[in-house]
Amino acid sequence: MTSDAYAFWIAEPGRGEIRPVTVGAPGDGEVLVRTLHTGVSRGTETLVFAGRVPESQWPVMRAPFQEGDFPAPVKYGYLNVGVVEQGPAELLGRTVFTLNTHQTRFVAPVTMVSVVPEGVPAHRAVLAGTVETAVNALWDARPLVGDRIAVVGGGMVGGCAAAILARFPGVRLELVDVDESKADLAARLGAGFATPERASGDCDLVIHASATQAGLTRSLELVRAEGTVVELSWYGDRQVSVPLGEFFHSRRLTIRGSQVGGIVPGRDRTYAQRLALSLELLKDDRFEAFVTGHSDFAELPEVLPRLADGSLPALCHVIDYPEE
Repeated sequence: MTSDAYAFWIAEPGRGEIRPVTVGAPGDGEVLVRTLHTGVSRGTETLVFAGRVPESQWPVMRAPFQEGDFPAPVKYGYLNVGVVEQGPAELLGRTVFTLNTHQTRFVAPVTMVSVVPEGVPAHRAVLAGTVETAVNALWDARPLVGDRIAVVGGGMVGGCAAAILARFPGVRLELVDVDESKADLAARLGAGFATPERASGDCDLVIHASATQAGLTRSLELVRAEGTVVELSWYGDRQVSVPLGEFFHSRRLTIRGSQVGGIVPGRDRTYAQRLALSLELLKDDRFEAFVTGHSDFAELPEVLPRLADGSLPALCHVIDYPEE
């Protein structure tokens, strides 16, 4: 048995299209999923859309269900929430998250789907992949009760890290962004807000997620002596300069890279357990602040260029799929 489906492909850098695909019946250990929502953030996926993945990173940047190769044509995406239509009895009718692409129906291994808990709306569950990145970053950062923390960059990843940190007791938490409208986001998350020039210094820990050279430089200025900056930004093919010749050595600063593709050494968790934790965290209504817009699947070829060039402002833009 096969079913007709449709998928979004990047036909060439900066241009996407919806193509028909044929989806076979699930085999043993597989499920057939009908997509309810997918998510698009203005981070990695828009860099892929613009063809800005460096060739050296093509193998690393492959999405789990990607088809085609960089720069194009390629079917790319990794924030998918759907309902199981065929598969093991315990999963039938369940809402699940997968790291799948923008496609109306697909078959996936049972081991690669995660059940969305009760209390997490399906559209909010598309944030699970980004929350997972934030969870891993905080495992790298190791914040402590009472820390003075700045999160520089109020996008999806930085914002999700701030949303989790806001639950830590006794922290002084400040979201730092050049966009003063992010003060509303910070308030909804339970964090303070400042523009870079007004940010509070003497931080024990700074999470950098602005993907700008200026943001990384300011992060190093905000951290106290012997403090740590955790770098979450992915710059694509852009080169950045870091002021290592000024106060970096005298203040014994640390820059720690965080990569969601690997569990922090010494952290006894599997990828599935990390994702399950991320989905549980999404029961917190403050994460609704990241869902900043909705569009229908049929509109995706027109919506993604606008997300990429910034003419459609968004944190996480949710793509809604037709009910059948």
